[in-house]
Amino acid sequence: MFPKRIRTRGLATVVLVFAGAVVASLPSASAHDDKGPIVIGHRGASAYRPEHTLAAYELAARMGADFIEPDLVPTKDGKLVTRHENEIGGTTNVGTLPEFADRKKTKTIDGVAITGWFTEDFTLAELKTLRAKERIPAIRPRNTLYDGRFEIPTLQEVIDLSKRLSRELHREIGIYPETKHPTYFKSIGLALEPKLVDTLNRNGLNRSSAKVYVQSFEVANLKELNRSLRVPIVQLVNGSGAPYDFIAAGDKRTYADLVTPAGLREVRSYADGVGLTKDLIIPRDAGGFLKAPTTVVKDAHKAGLIVHSWTFRNENSFLPADFRSSTDPAAYGRAFEEYDLFFKQGIDGVFADNPDTAVEAKVKR
Repeated sequence: MFPKRIRTRGLATVVLVFAGAVVASLPSASAHDDKGPIVIGHRGASAYRPEHTLAAYELAARMGADFIEPDLVPTKDGKLVTRHENEIGGTTNVGTLPEFADRKKTKTIDGVAITGWFTEDFTLAELKTLRAKERIPAIRPRNTLYDGRFEIPTLQEVIDLSKRLSRELHREIGIYPETKHPTYFKSIGLALEPKLVDTLNRNGLNRSSAKVYVQSFEVANLKELNRSLRVPIVQLVNGSGAPYDFIAAGDKRTYADLVTPAGLREVRSYADGVGLTKDLIIPRDAGGFLKAPTTVVKDAHKAGLIVHSWTFRNENSFLPADFRSSTDPAAYGRAFEEYDLFFKQGIDGVFADNPDTAVEAKVKR
């Protein structure tokens, strides 16, 4: 296992304008250099722009995020692009374009039948003719203002953006790529991992001091990547089910097995951290109210793992019932109270759709 070093960085002072509103200046780096949990712009600043667009990533960085998070899927010609899923009917205008009507298919992805349009059936040139749109317009109607304005980015474009913003903002903007559905893509001859390693190598980012994390919900591909990467690796853990590579191999273990003390020690043999869904840290009851915290953060730290948690969002529909402001699912609730509670558990980072809120919560905790 290559030696790896986990690092966080401070924040620069910026003034932002978005969605017609002026955002207050963020605190300067001197206020909290290398202190507190890192802030990861989840799919960019996806509460304010359509997710996985250069606009969303840039806004996240300008809001003070330490990292921007591109989810990676391949094109037909083997290029890595950023979409949360390879099915793109819900996040682009592909369904409105008659020239691509015959690309609509039903496929089985990780054991689930899905109907739509898939990145692996399009060349990069074809995908570049599409435009992104808001994934959850009922919750984020203001984001629909930006529908049709932005392309699907490549991983290289995200890296180029992070380098440009690092120079402009005078602080390093990290990247936190996730490999999506690795077993599936390997099965169709479009394995993500070699292309990710090659891209990091070409950009001088495959080194222990690079501000890069690599994450996945599967296990086998992270073990494979651990043999090639010098950057920290993070095992994502869901609150139910099992890694799909386990299912495909007939391995009966589940995500719950990964977060036992023994499971966390096993994770530490190939990874540097765990990315835990919030419910594993503080479960909710049937009514959505929070229960007592678990010991998983303490157990992970004891195993030598860092802990990043997902996903922090401001809207009532995503908050625990304890912190909702009303019955309006799109209205903002008491998100700062949720951050405060989770920071008290000792987590090392947060994936946030609203990076500005996460930064404010971090600074004022």
